[in-house]
Amino acid sequence: MIRINLLPFRAARKQENIRRQVSIYFLSVVCLLTLIIYLYLSLSSELTKLKGEETKLRSEMASYTKVTQEMARIRKRTKEIQDKFDVIKDLEKQRSGPVRLLEEIATSVPEDRLWLSAIVEKGGDLTLEGGAMDNDTVALFMTNLEQKRQITSVDLKTTKLQNFPKYKLNAANFVLACKTVFHKDKPEAKAKKGRSGRRR
Repeated sequence: MIRINLLPFRAARKQENIRRQVSIYFLSVVCLLTLIIYLYLSLSSELTKLKGEETKLRSEMASYTKVTQEMARIRKRTKEIQDKFDVIKDLEKQRSGPVRLLEEIATSVPEDRLWLSAIVEKGGDLTLEGGAMDNDTVALFMTNLEQKRQITSVDLKTTKLQNFPKYKLNAANFVLACKTVFHKDKPEAKAKKGRSGRRR
């Protein structure tokens, strides 16, 4: 009977397996390190790119901020100039307004049938007092006033018939309350209207 000693063969095979496993392990470690280095370099490159874009955007934002500030300055200056123009227009209107108002009142008076004894204007409220040959003449005068540009409304406040027996004539004394284009509602009146509206 022939006996073969297999122990050296098994030992060599075992060592070969160990060497193979160690090689695989080191190869895996090398691959893993290579992958980590690649990812690190890739992420570093991406991070550098993003930081560059951030710097660019920040510089653009700074330029936009300057533009916004300049626009705000221009708007402020434009508003100041517009306010000055409005003041000039208002002064011009106030200067020429009374002259035009008196002219329109004069042209509204029915000739030889109505006369005015008092003209009072305050804050855009106009009060006219006078006499007329009859109530129809007063009504005609009111109609003429309503057609004028400087007068926005005409209301008959009072009218009183007066007799002159010596001349055998009747005259109608009247008081008219008018509003002109210079009239502005008082803030208190607006506030009261708002409160009464809320109560409803």
